Amino acid sequence: MTSADEDSGQETVVPPKPRVAIIVNPSKPDAAGLEATAGAVCRQEGWDAPIMLETEVEDPGCTMARQALEQQVDLVVAARGDGTVRAVAEVLAGTGVPMGVVPMGTGNLLARNLDIVLGRPEWALRIALWGEDTAVDVAHAQIEPGGKDHAFMVMAGLGFDAAVMADTDSDLKSKVGWLAYLEAGSRKLVGTRTKVRVTVDGGEPFTEKIRSVVAGNCGKLQGGITLLPEAELDDGILDVIVIAPKNAVQWIGVAASVLGRNKRKGLHTEIHRCREIIIESEEEIEVQLDGDAVGSSTYLAMQVEEHALTMRTATRQQKRAIRAEGWPIPVG
Repeated sequence: MTSADEDSGQETVVPPKPRVAIIVNPSKPDAAGLEATAGAVCRQEGWDAPIMLETEVEDPGCTMARQALEQQVDLVVAARGDGTVRAVAEVLAGTGVPMGVVPMGTGNLLARNLDIVLGRPEWALRIALWGEDTAVDVAHAQIEPGGKDHAFMVMAGLGFDAAVMADTDSDLKSKVGWLAYLEAGSRKLVGTRTKVRVTVDGGEPFTEKIRSVVAGNCGKLQGGITLLPEAELDDGILDVIVIAPKNAVQWIGVAASVLGRNKRKGLHTEIHRCREIIIESEEEIEVQLDGDAVGSSTYLAMQVEEHALTMRTATRQQKRAIRAEGWPIPVG
């Protein structure tokens, strides 16, 4: 773009405004409000009008992220929950195009682990537009040998946690948010352990009887709980917790181990740190990826790809400004 310079008669090159694509679920009641907010923030910050791309029931964001890349935008923002974030990250990994997050889902676990403020989409958008570029890891999972690769950003696993995700009442979740998982979990505490074969980083396989195995790219859950105290988004390591209580009473020991932030071995829990883990079972077990139940399988392999994705995170100045407004950075 050019404009005429009246004094010299020469044309001055005006740099184009940066562009952002925002991927949003149109079925949610706050989607229309987000478009208005995003338009206002982009005008204020000197960006072009945002490109709004709507997800579909069958596609939580992969196609939309590819469309954004085709339009050569400077930034892609996932505005929803961890399922949309996962889909967008899967496409953006390895491209170098930065990704922002506007947390508007139930768990918002990636936002919590990145210290992106919850409940203020205008601030999350400003972080996405002008935050720091941070290289983070992307984890991958296959739910059958040689099967399709699925990215995940927070946690994936099989057993108890996945069964809870699959059995959570959607109506209750829309009313009380992540607390609905507690209700489903209370119904799943009693159950039998499953015998699995575990292979860590290509080593000698070993056998465990488990209720759940969860691999984390990062460690924080809702409610200020840290499941994996050593997990970091940028360390090139998966932190994997094996949970193996025999009965409902032993879940008290599991809770004590988690709340006590035991780094490796606790009551009925053990944490492995690795780059790859394979879990095989003789019977099918429920599997979840970033809180989305994806069915049952006898196989789950997970790996980590170091620094594969560029995320926009809050600068120190932005964090100070957010706190000054009385909106704390999330702690869980």
